[in-house]
Amino acid sequence: MKARGANRMNSLRANPERRSAARVRWAHIDLMRVVALLPALVSFAACRTAGVTAVEARPPIVQPGAPGEPTRVIGAEQAIDLSQVQYIGADIKFMQGMIGHHTQAIEMTDLLRTHSGSDVMKKLALRIELSQVDEIKMMQRWLADRGQQVPTGREHHTHGVALMPGMLTPDDMARLEAAKGVEFDRLFLEYMIRHHEGALTMVKDLFASPGAAQESEVFAFASDVEADQTAEIDRMGAMLNTLMKEHQR
Repeated sequence: MKARGANRMNSLRANPERRSAARVRWAHIDLMRVVALLPALVSFAACRTAGVTAVEARPPIVQPGAPGEPTRVIGAEQAIDLSQVQYIGADIKFMQGMIGHHTQAIEMTDLLRTHSGSDVMKKLALRIELSQVDEIKMMQRWLADRGQQVPTGREHHTHGVALMPGMLTPDDMARLEAAKGVEFDRLFLEYMIRHHEGALTMVKDLFASPGAAQESEVFAFASDVEADQTAEIDRMGAMLNTLMKEHQR
């Protein structure tokens, strides 16, 4: 055996190519040994760090801020407290008032079907109608689930009732109903921009009320109203500018 081993070594010294191939083969064998041991090493490391990972790798709990406000990281005890947050009077008032607000917007889009000849305006009206019909149903369900008074949405037609911010007066609605064509389109855009701005005021007042909009469904809805109606105000503003330019020529 010793002689055979010596002969192999002499052969390798005499043949550089065989020597290089042997080194590659030995390196491959060493690599295979490491690969074979790798699962055991990983398992050992996992056992050593499992306790630490369970504590240190716990994801943070992030509480979203109100629109325009930053989020903040809170502890587990605070998260438990937040999960038990309930609605308050300001939330109820917001939901009840927004039902009538949305209903009047739908009444305005109903007029547009027969008073405007613009396909672009009709697409805008359809988008407003679809979103606000769904939101009215959601608000009515939210109030009913909590045993609160559920408005029909037509209370603003009652004489002497206080209107929500941005809502059209009976005289405004009469003026809109009397208009046709381009004049109707102009009035509709002006009135609906004002109407949407009123909704933003309602959201702002809600978020400014201490303890309000803490319940997740109220917070999500109010945030959606702010985002959606801000975007629609920008869209309608651009449409109004285009309309005015086209009919000043």
